[in-house]
Amino acid sequence: MPQPKPVDCIISARWILPITPAGKLFRDCSLVIHKGCIQAIRPSDNVLQDFTPTQHVQLNEHVLMPGLVNAHTHAAMSLLRGYADDLPLMRWLKDHIWPAEKRFVDADFVHDGTQLAMAEMLRTGTTCFSDMYFFPDAAAAAVHQAGMRAQITFPIMDFPTSWATDADNYIHKGLMLHDDYRSHPRIRIGFGPHAGYTVSDIPMRRIAVLAEELQAPVQIHLHETATEVLQAVDATGIRPIERLMDLGVLTPLTQCVHMTQLSDGDIDLLQESGASVIHCPESNLKLASGICPVQKLMNRGITIGLGTDGSASNNDLDMFGEITTAALVGKVAAHDAAALSAWQVLHMATLGGAKALGLDSQIGSLEVGKAADVIAVQLDELSSLPLYDLASHLTYSNRRTRVTHSWVAGKLLLRDGELTTLNETELRNRALHWQHVIQPPAAKPESLA
Repeated sequence: MPQPKPVDCIISARWILPITPAGKLFRDCSLVIHKGCIQAIRPSDNVLQDFTPTQHVQLNEHVLMPGLVNAHTHAAMSLLRGYADDLPLMRWLKDHIWPAEKRFVDADFVHDGTQLAMAEMLRTGTTCFSDMYFFPDAAAAAVHQAGMRAQITFPIMDFPTSWATDADNYIHKGLMLHDDYRSHPRIRIGFGPHAGYTVSDIPMRRIAVLAEELQAPVQIHLHETATEVLQAVDATGIRPIERLMDLGVLTPLTQCVHMTQLSDGDIDLLQESGASVIHCPESNLKLASGICPVQKLMNRGITIGLGTDGSASNNDLDMFGEITTAALVGKVAAHDAAALSAWQVLHMATLGGAKALGLDSQIGSLEVGKAADVIAVQLDELSSLPLYDLASHLTYSNRRTRVTHSWVAGKLLLRDGELTTLNETELRNRALHWQHVIQPPAAKPESLA
């Protein structure tokens, strides 16, 4: 009789939601993990006949599911949470955020802010995120230390900031970072041209060539507001997405963030190019930027991921909250209560985001051979009962505090709600330090008349 195979870990749970195939749900099964990857999914009552684990985790009132993929954020901006609220995008950027970044952002700010963001993300179910911010080397170092998975896109702009002087300098520094992390198992470096209105044609063309040569991702804010689109048409005669297509930037490597202002022609270009869309509904609502027509994009087969955007414009990194908002807003945008089902939005937050980032062969679903990026959500609280439809519950009723465990590549980063690689006391002290250093603009009292 064959001996049980030694493995690193077995996680036994009441439910396993693998995401693919859609609608599939395992009951009273176990996830077998070895060397950071999923080896098998077996019924819990006989899994020990075939495997001998170093660690066996029993989660009797939990669902296991893929870790959530936050496909767009600016992690270090967790230190600017609540700094400037209730403003339209360009006033928010030009009058408050950009001046604050010029004054305060350095490598220490980014390292501390990224750590604070990762602590929040791990506790709310995110195991992989895409970041776009200054000092990306500091962000990447923080990700490496914490054990999370990330796409780090280095920012590119025409004008100087605390990190670089001009577009060539941004690209030069970013390529050095790409070389440093070329073989990293959890960190992928890509290009982050900020937006069409902050990057001119020559660097855009260079980005297109380099991204193709390196097969590196490109993430860009695009069609975020009506003003952005109208000003581009006035200045160039074409819409921003048409310009990117003409410059060679719009390809299957491109991740278009926001996309709230879309014509049928824009959608045709997305479909033709193979580019993905990153939907950030809460940030778009808060800045009154508009609503991405997600169901219409899905109907055309366009890949869609879900993101929170940064904490300065959201103001949290809670992907379960984003899932709920995306589902509700999607129905309003489509004028159809059947639009964006619970399963579709859960897919968007996991495998959809993984595919948008080019990581769907590694993460996004619980399948044999994929990385063990897994979260456990406890579903025995009174507010979780009764439970008729698990996907519906996770989409419309779940709250972030029910995430109890998070694994990345089989490593446990959150155990029973406690972080294992990040020091909560130290993070709190650093956050309070920055709160003391950064003084937000004085609020003007509103008249009650």
